[in-house]
Amino acid sequence: MAEGVNVRVSGQLKDYVKTQVTPTGLYESASEYIRNLIRKDYEKSEQSKWNSLIGELTPGLQAEESKFIEVSAKDVIKRCKKQKNKKS
Repeated sequence: MAEGVNVRVSGQLKDYVKTQVTPTGLYESASEYIRNLIRKDYEKSEQSKWNSLIGELTPGLQAEESKFIEVSAKDVIKRCKKQKNKKS
């Protein structure tokens, strides 16, 4: 069973939620409206993560093959250990 979360809003925020939750509004309840806002925020966050990853990978994917160098797993492990030691 999922644990619930209670949220209080007042003033302008409460009035705004009421405009979204009406027979002619987009939502049947405040809970439905809040869940939709959370889903949208979650999707935005996930998309931002993908965009960041794509931004990091794009230069490598677009680089000329002559720019690549061959490395072994040992080389990568050694480099990671050096970076870890520098951070410590």
